[in-house]
Amino acid sequence: MHVPYGSKFRHARSRAAAILGAVALLGSPLALASPSAAAPPAAPAAPADCSTAYRIEQTLDGGTTWRMCWHYNTLSGLVLDKVSYQPKGEAKPIRVLATARLAQVHVPYDDGQAEYDDVTGTDFGQALQKLAPSECPGGTIKSVKVPDRGTVSGLCVTTRARGHAYRLNNDGSTNGNGKLYTSQGKDLLVYTVNKASWYEYITEWRFASDGTISSNVGATGSLSPYDFDGGDNRGWPIGKGSQAKAESHAHNVFWRMDFDLDGSTKTKAEQYDSKVTPPSGRGSPTTSTRRTPVTKELIGDRTDMRWWRIVSTAGKNKDGHPRSYEIVPGASQKHPGRPFTKHDVYFTQYKACEQYASNNPGCPNGSPTSVDKFANGQTLTHPITWVNIGFHHIARDEDQQPMPVHWQGFSLSPRDVTAMNPLTPRDLAGVNGRPRT
Repeated sequence: MHVPYGSKFRHARSRAAAILGAVALLGSPLALASPSAAAPPAAPAAPADCSTAYRIEQTLDGGTTWRMCWHYNTLSGLVLDKVSYQPKGEAKPIRVLATARLAQVHVPYDDGQAEYDDVTGTDFGQALQKLAPSECPGGTIKSVKVPDRGTVSGLCVTTRARGHAYRLNNDGSTNGNGKLYTSQGKDLLVYTVNKASWYEYITEWRFASDGTISSNVGATGSLSPYDFDGGDNRGWPIGKGSQAKAESHAHNVFWRMDFDLDGSTKTKAEQYDSKVTPPSGRGSPTTSTRRTPVTKELIGDRTDMRWWRIVSTAGKNKDGHPRSYEIVPGASQKHPGRPFTKHDVYFTQYKACEQYASNNPGCPNGSPTSVDKFANGQTLTHPITWVNIGFHHIARDEDQQPMPVHWQGFSLSPRDVTAMNPLTPRDLAGVNGRPRT
């Protein structure tokens, strides 16, 4: 059972879901809430790795097809499994992720009186919200069976325009009179809404036709009516005058991903750092980039010109380059109040019970319960990737009522997954390597 970190329990989170923690974590049949048995009348045949009811498949612009399975967890909610990507020109799907899930929403209040783990310490998974048809425009709302609640129409699968997929005016001059190559793109969107006290969290996964995967959590709902007694340096006046100051707080959101590029979880992690040397005399600055293999568990921090990727050991693209995905964190305000919130990324060796970034249930008594403690120097043969994106929420008048969505998230960018842009027009397909002049 989750116990608030602070001593003053006035932020009033509901915590019934924590009772189911160990069951949900270990994948017992009770842990997975399945969708309704009735499939849409025109549903295509399901792939061998999941039944039709648990299957998502979508072909996007340029012929790219995304396939995945899903299940529902009583703590973290939506979990995606067996995610594959098949752009045009590839004879078979390229496996990317064995599983991906929300791993924690940690909420400490600025007064130091209360602190919550909304995924493992509230009814987050149980409080799946029913979606109105208008919330899933152009898509399908799938039914989810939630233990102790019954069936909830709560999983939206749809597509959404994203603007330009690419643009090239094939003209060496600047007048723009050459042949124009341009395309507008669409993303596959998969999302749910889960309630945790006064907040409602939109857990969204986006899959683009160029192979990019993005995940975002949007916080909306309402400011807690019990938290309008913040001081001048930890609250913001909401409403008339300055009497009611909404208490400031943080949202530290974690994701957990298990890559299985080309069907193998024996992937490699790498860190890249670029160093800029100022010019001497009248020259120009120079930049050098260093690759560091991540062979042991790593706690990583963003700095300028640093990035990480997960590399396949089981497959290469048509140019002979190992496939990989680069981790691209979004804007973040790291919260230094806890060791596990001080860092941006973690690479840990796979352990079945290590599923949540903090307040992790399910491991034997005495085991570490937060991701910073999971990373204890083991050799990486099956790396698990964790991403932390923070937001310090200082409320404003516009946060009422209801609160506009504020988003936190990251992307996974394909790096050498295909030999060329998977959306390349037919008459540019031979331009691989040095561009034509």
